[in-house]
Order: sequence, then C-alpha cells, then structure tokens
Amino acid sequence: MRKVALVGSPNVGKSVIFNCLTGRYTTVSNYPGTTVEIARSNSTCCGIACEIIDTPGMYSLMPITEEESVTRRLLCTEKPDLVIHVIDAKHIRRMLPLTLQLIEAGFPVCLTINMMDEAKQLGIRIDITALAGILGIPVVATEALHKKGIEGLKKYVAAYELIPSEKRYYRQFSETIEEEISHISAHLSHGYGLSLRMAAILLLQQDTILQEEIGRGNEGKVLADQIKKAAGSKLFYRITAEEYDMVNTIVSAVLKGKTHTVLSVGDSLGKWTREPFIGGVLVCIVLYFGFYEFVGKFGAGFLVDYIDNILFKQYITPMATNMIYHLVPWDWGRSLLVGEYGIFSMGIRYTLAIILPIVGTFFFMFSILEDCGYLPRLAMLVDGMFKFLGLNGRAVIPIILGFGCGTMAVIVTRTLETKRERLLATFLLSLTIPCSAQLGMVLAILSSHPVGFFVWSIYILIIFLLAGWLSAKVIPGERSSFYLEIPPLRIPAYSNVLTKVYTRIIWYLAEILPVFIITSIILWVFERIGFLPYIIQTIIPVTALLQLPESMAAVFLLGFFRRDYGTAGLYDLCRLGVLSGQQLLVASIVLTLFVPCIAQMAVMSRERGGVASLLMLILIMTVSIASGIFVNWLLCFLPVSI
Repeated sequence: MRKVALVGSPNVGKSVIFNCLTGRYTTVSNYPGTTVEIARSNSTCCGIACEIIDTPGMYSLMPITEEESVTRRLLCTEKPDLVIHVIDAKHIRRMLPLTLQLIEAGFPVCLTINMMDEAKQLGIRIDITALAGILGIPVVATEALHKKGIEGLKKYVAAYELIPSEKRYYRQFSETIEEEISHISAHLSHGYGLSLRMAAILLLQQDTILQEEIGRGNEGKVLADQIKKAAGSKLFYRITAEEYDMVNTIVSAVLKGKTHTVLSVGDSLGKWTREPFIGGVLVCIVLYFGFYEFVGKFGAGFLVDYIDNILFKQYITPMATNMIYHLVPWDWGRSLLVGEYGIFSMGIRYTLAIILPIVGTFFFMFSILEDCGYLPRLAMLVDGMFKFLGLNGRAVIPIILGFGCGTMAVIVTRTLETKRERLLATFLLSLTIPCSAQLGMVLAILSSHPVGFFVWSIYILIIFLLAGWLSAKVIPGERSSFYLEIPPLRIPAYSNVLTKVYTRIIWYLAEILPVFIITSIILWVFERIGFLPYIIQTIIPVTALLQLPESMAAVFLLGFFRRDYGTAGLYDLCRLGVLSGQQLLVASIVLTLFVPCIAQMAVMSRERGGVASLLMLILIMTVSIASGIFVNWLLCFLPVSI
C-alpha cells in the first residue's frame, strides 16, 4: 500500500484535500491549527491502494511548535512513498522554502498549489509547467473547496515515480556555507531520516532535535565545536537569506500578472475586526447575539424547555416507563432503567434533552465563526490582554475551543510554542472555562436573575485573569513571540458548517453518553447497597459551608464525574424551586470552577504529565470551594438582591 503524506503550512487546505482524496471527513476550518493530530485513511487513487495521512501544519523542517515536531517526526520515521506539499497560491513566495527543504531532504515530493481561484481574483498567474520544470517535481494546481484539480492529483499519486535526484532542484549556497555543509556531512553516519546534506544544513541552523539525537552518540563530540563555530558566524541567518534569494529567483520566473491592491469589503471588515475599539464592539455583539441570545436563550432556554418539558416529560418518558414496566418484571431492573438514578431517566434524558440542544447550538455558532475567519482576528485583538497572563494571542484558539469541549481544547494547546504556555493554557482551561453544555445551563439557570448572571460573569473573568497572572509569575519561562496566519474573511459554506456540527455532536455524544450511563449505574448500585447515603453525608458539610441545601450534595457528586452532569442536576433543582437566587449563583460559580471531567483529566495527564495534572486538580478544588465561600460572604455585605 502506497503511503502518502499531506504536509504544508497551517490553513492551506490540507484537510480539504484529505477529505477529497479519502471521502472521510476531518475538521476543516478557516484558521490555522485546526489539525493537531495525525489523521489516516485508506483510499484508492486510480486503482492504486493508498494510505493518506493528514498532518498538522508546519512552516519549516526546523520545528518551533509541537505540532510541527509531530509532522517532522512522521516524515523521518515513516518515510512516506510520496509527500504532497500543499501551498496557498496567494503566498507562494512564502511557502516555497519548505518545498525546497523537502526536496533536499530526499523525500519524493509533489507540489500542490491550492486556492488558485483566490489567486486569480487577485490577479496572480502562476506558470505551473515552468515551475515543475525548475523544481524537477510534479506540480498540480487545485481548488480543493470546489474539487477542481483533485482528479489530476489522484493520477500523480497513482503513477508517481521518483524523478532521478540529478533532475530535482538543488540548493547551491555560497562557498563558505557549502564548505561547512561538506565538513559536517562527512562526520555524519546517517541523516536521522533526512539526507546527510539536509541534516548538515539543519545542524548549521542550530536544530535542537538533531543536536539532541547526535549528542547521544560519538558524532556529537566531533561535531559540537563545528556547530558552535557555525553559531558564532551566524550561518543560520545567511542560510535563510540565501534560501529566500533562491525562492525569489524561482518566483520571478513563474509568477505572471500583477497583484490587485484594491481592498474588498471583506478586507476592510477584516481590518476593522483587529482595531481595538471597533473590534471590541464586534466581540460584544458576537458574545451577546451569538452566545447569550442564540446559545443561552434559544438553545438552553427554548429548545431545552421544549424537548425536556414537552417531548420527554409528556410523551417519551411516560411511554418508556410504561414499556419498561411491561417488559421488565423485576423491581431492581425497573429502578435501574427509570428510577431516580436510572439509565434512561437520568443518563439518557440529561444527554438528549438538556445537553444536546445546548451543544448543538454552540457548535453551530462556533462553526460559523471559525469558517468565516474571525478567530485569528480575535487572537490578534486579545494578544495584549494575554501578555498579562504569560501567553500570547495564539492561546485564544484553545481557550475558545474550551467553551465547546475542554478535552479537545487541551489537545489543541499543542499549537502553543513552549511547554510553559501549554501548561498555563491547560490550567486556565481546566479551572475557568465551562464547556458549551455547562455554559448553556448556567445561562438558563441565571437567566431569570440578571444581577446573578452579571456577578457570575465578572467573578469568573476575575479568577481567569488572576489565576493566569499568578501562574505566569510562578511558572518559570518567557512568553514566546506571537505570529499567526490571518486568513481572508469568507462566507461559510453551509455544507461544511452542517457537516462539522453533525460530526462534533456525534463525537461529543460518543464521549459523554457512556460516562453518563456508567455514572447512573454506579449511583444506582451505591443506592441499592445503601452506600450512597454515606457518600452524600461526607459531602453535606461542604454544602453547609457554602450555605446550600443538602440536596446539592448529590449534584456535587455528579459534578465529580462531569461538570456538565452536575450542572444538569443543578438545572433540575432550579426548576423545582429548591434554591434561592443567591444559592443558584454560589452553586453556579462552584460548579463552573469544579474539577474537569474524567475525559479531560485523562488527556491532561497524557499531555502535561501525572504530577502536573494532580497539582492542578488540587488547586482547582481549593479555588472552587473557596470561591463559593467568598462569594457567599461577600453577598452578605453587598446591598445586592440576586
């Protein structure tokens, strides 16, 4: 089976091409960093069986971020039969250096120039035949969103044979650099998955991955002085400068036409979104209409009320209960399915009647925002505030994704450059960012208490800023420089939005439904053996400390399994009128800052390590309970009626 890897800078259309080649959907968005894990799928291209691999974005063979390291590791260890380098036709000058690096590294490369339609709109014309002749590799023009050029790409995948190396483009550097390359190459026994020449060039550019690998063997001692000498002569900058001179020569030979400089409405709007005042106003509009009105009032209000109170309460639950009572003769079986902690009455109802409408509306709104290209502009806007937290604007992507699902957001922190930033972002996600289901239910719970919702919002924001600032002071390290690809504003394709919403809902349900069902079974077992009251009794002192009724103990117990499960229990108590406005506010704050769900904790442990995750868990529990006590105490002195 032929192994084909799709590589390239973020947001150039690799995942779209992956979808076209395989027929399998993988998330496609109009912002960089969408793909953070390797996706694989088997396919047939013109009768040839292939394994197509979609990789995280990379700008260079010398990685900066963790996602770039993942892609380089795959190329070096798996040695794909064909590397399809996907570039954006509008930015060919900026992306061709990676093409030259891949060729020099010895990989069989096919260059795919995507988004040709957008380039033509700007007056850019590229001579594909001339470019293929200069590089000595196949070059294919595509418009992946419209599936143009995909059949031609499939033919190259099926019929590709490695062109002899002497016909491929050769980067000829200045005499001084070539001497250094030859000297280092002579002392290398192998290229660690790359050609000896490319490995030598990367070592001259102070590539840390190769330095670590070589340092483990005898080669490291021999090459250490040579590499140190190269660093002193600043060969890194000279190599990069000469590489770009080569690219400019190539582009001058193949680029035809002049780029139009007239700003479109989308360009002007995109510029306004990055202006502090206008951008801030747009953020408020998006938050109010997109999330408060659409997700909060429509999703968590209207849809949840209709599905839970009408469909389930009046039709589905009575019908299911009658059916179970007729089919299941045992009392224990009936209580397991439709009792107080029943699989259907609690696990399935909470999932479908309460969680699903909120998650669905959030994913719909979020898909529109990411496909139109707004998120990178928001990242630019909040970069200044994130400096205060020891992060930069790039962290806004996982933070916003956290409002959808914290588990996926923790994985996306891989796009951050340093270990310190990934740790900071993970802690803030786990402590202060509620998932869409939890956020929607809090909006529904506090919608009849506008003052309470205002206090909740301000308090969570303060904790977010304070926790980030203190963590940045405690955790050693420097904030990395901020750079981010800004895509053009686009009108979202409804088919991609709906497909993405459907895919994410299925993924979310597959994650939470088993947890909800298992939790229901555990609570049912504890109740049947008489152990549940003892567990509740151990939690009651905490509820008393927070001045909450004893019925909240069961809610907190649910929250240990999943925060949104606990908030769903709070939503039930809210509808029963058990809690006052102040108690609803305190309970909402505690559950928002509560322990992450089991799936998120598992990912945290895998990504950040067990010790760091345990320390974060202890801090989160402490902050959660302390916040409830503090807000309760504060409301006693403030002349505020919740």
